[in-house]
Amino acid sequence: MAQVLQKYVGRLAPSPTGALHLGNVRTFMVAWLRARSQGGRLIMRMEDLDHPRDKPGAAQAALDELKWLGFDWDEEFVQSKRKAKYREALEALKAQVLVYPCTCSRRDVEAAQSAPHAGEQLHYPGTCRGRHPVYVPGACWRFKVESPCLVEFDDVFAGRQRMDVAAKLGDFPLARDEFGAGYTLAAAVDDAEMGITEVVRGDDLIPATPPQILVQRALGLATPAYCHLPLLVGTDGRRLAKRHGDSRIAAYRGQGLAPEAIVGYLAWRSGLVPENAPVTLASLLPHFSLARIPAHPCVLADTGLMR
Repeated sequence: MAQVLQKYVGRLAPSPTGALHLGNVRTFMVAWLRARSQGGRLIMRMEDLDHPRDKPGAAQAALDELKWLGFDWDEEFVQSKRKAKYREALEALKAQVLVYPCTCSRRDVEAAQSAPHAGEQLHYPGTCRGRHPVYVPGACWRFKVESPCLVEFDDVFAGRQRMDVAAKLGDFPLARDEFGAGYTLAAAVDDAEMGITEVVRGDDLIPATPPQILVQRALGLATPAYCHLPLLVGTDGRRLAKRHGDSRIAAYRGQGLAPEAIVGYLAWRSGLVPENAPVTLASLLPHFSLARIPAHPCVLADTGLMR
């Protein structure tokens, strides 16, 4: 019997914690090209669960700006409207005794580090395991990780990845909501339910992938392929920030820059076209290949777009 190939399903997952900028768009551009070049479907998922950091109007602004740039998608979801799904998943994990409430503050976790180093992820030693028989207001849910816990996966772009989650992270935070609405759990549930076959995102999220895989396995969910891209950085090699100037799409749009100029610049810096010239997203499709994208970070040149 002939094997039926699974149709590609990708996703765009902006967060309304700030304005859409060149770094976001560069990753979304590759995600869009991956899906459309394979005749696949593309899901728009607004990841709006980080409520204290969410900016009013940012979600709609991001959608408007992506459409202005030439992006389209086939279905649209908003995570804050899907909390019942996450609660159901949390209950399944609680039934397996795989999660527990934790009241430790970040300062508590930092104090427990034997030799913390700047920029490293915090390791949690399981201080609250067994401490709270029921949920305590203000607590987060942590996922129990038994040692050793080696998770490996073959990244489409970054290659073979491996992490001993117990040694690196310990019991990781799963959700900072009583009913399970947190990034790690929500992403695992949504990717599976929406049929995502490949996740394209920045390589700063490689460390977030093994915990997501553990949650997927615990819930009996499918694990998509992962494609982590080097970030767009400033000339100092650091991820884009205000110190590198205003890279918001709204700023370029307000200055009268055409969307094709932004797409063309990002395509050029990503190795997809030989020169910095205006292009449309659709025009990149015939010759798109991941192999053209350099393995090192994409540098935002000072003169960049406003030349």
